[in-house]
Amino acid sequence: MKLYAAAALVLLSHVAESFVPPTKASVARTLSSTAEPLVETNDDTEELKKQKRQQLKQALLGRIGSSSSNNFVSDPLLVDPMTKEPLSMSLKGPILGSNAGVRLTLKSASDSERVFGGRSDAYINLLEPISDDEEEKTTVSSSPILSSLLTLTPPPVRALIANASSDSDLEYIPMRDLFTSPSVSYAYERGWRQGFAAAGFPGADEEFDLAKEYFAPVIDKKRSSGEENAVVDMSCATGLFTRRFTKSGEYDRVIACDYSDSMLTEARRRIRADSEIASSNTKLDLVRCDVAKIPFNSDSIDAFHAGAAMHCWPEIEKSLEEIHRVLAPGGRYFASTFLGTYFQNVANLEKTSNGGNDVDQSMQAFQYFPTVDGLRDLLLNAGFDGDKVDIEVIGAACVIIRCEK
Repeated sequence: MKLYAAAALVLLSHVAESFVPPTKASVARTLSSTAEPLVETNDDTEELKKQKRQQLKQALLGRIGSSSSNNFVSDPLLVDPMTKEPLSMSLKGPILGSNAGVRLTLKSASDSERVFGGRSDAYINLLEPISDDEEEKTTVSSSPILSSLLTLTPPPVRALIANASSDSDLEYIPMRDLFTSPSVSYAYERGWRQGFAAAGFPGADEEFDLAKEYFAPVIDKKRSSGEENAVVDMSCATGLFTRRFTKSGEYDRVIACDYSDSMLTEARRRIRADSEIASSNTKLDLVRCDVAKIPFNSDSIDAFHAGAAMHCWPEIEKSLEEIHRVLAPGGRYFASTFLGTYFQNVANLEKTSNGGNDVDQSMQAFQYFPTVDGLRDLLLNAGFDGDKVDIEVIGAACVIIRCEK
C-alpha cells in the first residue's frame, strides 16, 4: 500500500484546492428569509449568546422542516432509507463567532438505535446510520488513495487492484466507486462532463431547459393549489444541475443526492461560491444516499432528475423501482444516459480480460443499455405505464428519458 499512497499523492497534488469556509455574512443571507436579522453587539453575556444561538437554530428549523418543541423537526420528505419510517431531526450549534455549521442528528421514529447525522454546511448522510452494529465491508469510497488510483486504471484491472489490497474485506463496485474519487470530483466540471458532447449530450443549459419544460405542468399545478413543490437531483455530482434548479426560482425545495462524499463536498463548495444561491428563497438540501434505497416518503416527490447517471447505478432495477415509489401521482422523471454502444470498447476489453467470458454486472465499468426497447422494459418493470414513457435518442448515443407516474 506504500506504493499506492506515493502514487496517489503525485496524482492528487495537481488537484488540491483551498477550502472556502462559509462566512458569517453568507450564513446571514441564507437565513434572511426565515429569521429576524441579528444585531451585532459587544455584550457577550452567556444569556445573549444563548438567545442568538436559539435564533439561528429556529431559522434553520424553519428551512428544513416542520418545527416542533425541543428543537426537533419532522421532515415531510426524508425517511429512514431501510425502514422508510419518518425521521426526527435535532440540531446542535452553531457556535457563535465561528464559521462552523449546525450539526444535525436524525433518528428513526420506530428504532431509536438507527441514528443518522450531517451538517448544515455540508450534507445530511442518509447512506448509513452513525452507529450500526452490523459488520459491513470496507468500501473503496472510504479509501481516497486507492479510489484515486483506480480512477486512472483500465476498468478490467480495477477489480484486480482492489482485490489485491491488504484489506481482505474491501468491497469494490466499479460503477459506484469510480465517482467517489476526489480527482474525479475535481475534474467533473473541468472537462469531464463537457466530454459527453461526443455522444450527443446537449450542454448543461440546454439539458436543464428540457428538464424544466417537462416538469413545468406538474410544478404549475402544485403552485396553483398553494402547495409547496419539490424536485430531486439524483446523482447530482458537483451540483451542475442542482445550482440551476435552485437559481431558477421555479422550485420551493431542491434536494441534491449523491453516493459520493467527494462529489457532495465539491457541490457544497460551488454552492457556497454562488451569490445567487445565497440570496435564494429556495430550500436546498444535500443528501448522501444510495439510489437503490432512496430516503424519501412514497408518493412525495413532484419532479425527479438524473442527469448522465443511470449507467452508473449498480442496482438499476431496484433504483428505478425506488424512483417510481417516491414520485407523487402525476410526478415526472427526467433522465439522460448513454446507450451501451458508446461503451463498446470498454465492454470488449472487460470480456477479453475475463478470458472471453462476460463480466458479472456488478464488476462492469458501467451499465451497458443495448437498446431503447431494453430501457423501456426496465421502466415498465419499475411500474411506469407504457403510454407515459418517452425515450429519445440524440446524436450517437445520448438517451433522454421522460416518464410520468
